Amino acid sequence: MKILVIGPSWVGDMVMSQSLYRTLKAKHVTASIDVMAPQLCLPLLNRMPEINQALLMPLGHGRLALGQRRRLGVALREKNYDRAYVLPNSFKSALIPFFAAIPQRIGWRGEMRYGLLNDIRILNTLAFPMMVQRYVALAYDKQAISSSADLSPLLRPQLHVSNAEQIAISHTFALNPHRSIIGLCPGAEFGPAKRWPHYHYAALAQQLINDGYQIILLGSPKDHQVAQEICLALDENNRDYCFNLAGQTSLEQAVILIAACHAIVSNDSGLMHIAAALDKPLIALYGPSNPEFTPPLSDKAAVIRLIKGYQRIRRGDADQGYHQSLIDIKPEQVVTALYQQLLAK
Repeated sequence: MKILVIGPSWVGDMVMSQSLYRTLKAKHVTASIDVMAPQLCLPLLNRMPEINQALLMPLGHGRLALGQRRRLGVALREKNYDRAYVLPNSFKSALIPFFAAIPQRIGWRGEMRYGLLNDIRILNTLAFPMMVQRYVALAYDKQAISSSADLSPLLRPQLHVSNAEQIAISHTFALNPHRSIIGLCPGAEFGPAKRWPHYHYAALAQQLINDGYQIILLGSPKDHQVAQEICLALDENNRDYCFNLAGQTSLEQAVILIAACHAIVSNDSGLMHIAAALDKPLIALYGPSNPEFTPPLSDKAAVIRLIKGYQRIRRGDADQGYHQSLIDIKPEQVVTALYQQLLAK
């Protein structure tokens, strides 16, 4: 069986989509799975052994580009795919498999996709409350499942990084060979409302350095400034043990660096999901976003959240745009949870 998947556009969603690929390979051992994804996500697909080929989605997020999608689809006809899974819920995401004339095209109902999809599913959000469950459910005949209980055991994401790569990356970034690494991921999409305050990260880093660790700060270029503020808030004699790598790495390098870490502390972000998929001891800090929908998928992860329910908040109303529920998570609480996870390792 030859399968094409139209993958998600976001890093965290792409990590969670591996559960679908693992399930498909478990059900169809000889299946060949290709995934079409944006350039940013291709390094993740290369870490998933279930994937035969990662295909570049050349169109930017939000662009319809009907003619270009048709050309992409027609070009894929020679691959003779038997089945397509469309993970985004948008109309445009279903166009390429349709133009590729793939016989079976599977996905959730979404934006007016009747005809584009010919195995269309109607989502019961109560039956499948988590995003990863919604991905995995597509691997089953719709008559065979009615709730998330039918997906048990759910195969979690498992990214692969070799020991040799971890050793090499430590040399590349001149990390201290005598101290274990704790990774901090202080960034998050949509601004500071989803971020634990930088001054709390600085207090945490100070404590961990005093306890004999070195700190690496990871994130995108737009996270570099806040990461620099964390480093500058440290005692001067401790700054040599704090490495601001936010915006200084490719995603490929960030994945390898996370694999080399002793543990990770992260906001709700794509890097958090990568850490979970690498089975790292992980403290995930949540504010208004809901861990019941997109939790870190790992037994080594602990979630700290002081409020309940989903809150549609993109801008915090407290100090420097932070959300009060994240300000209220104190560094001492995170240190305690982190050491509990390390002891359980």
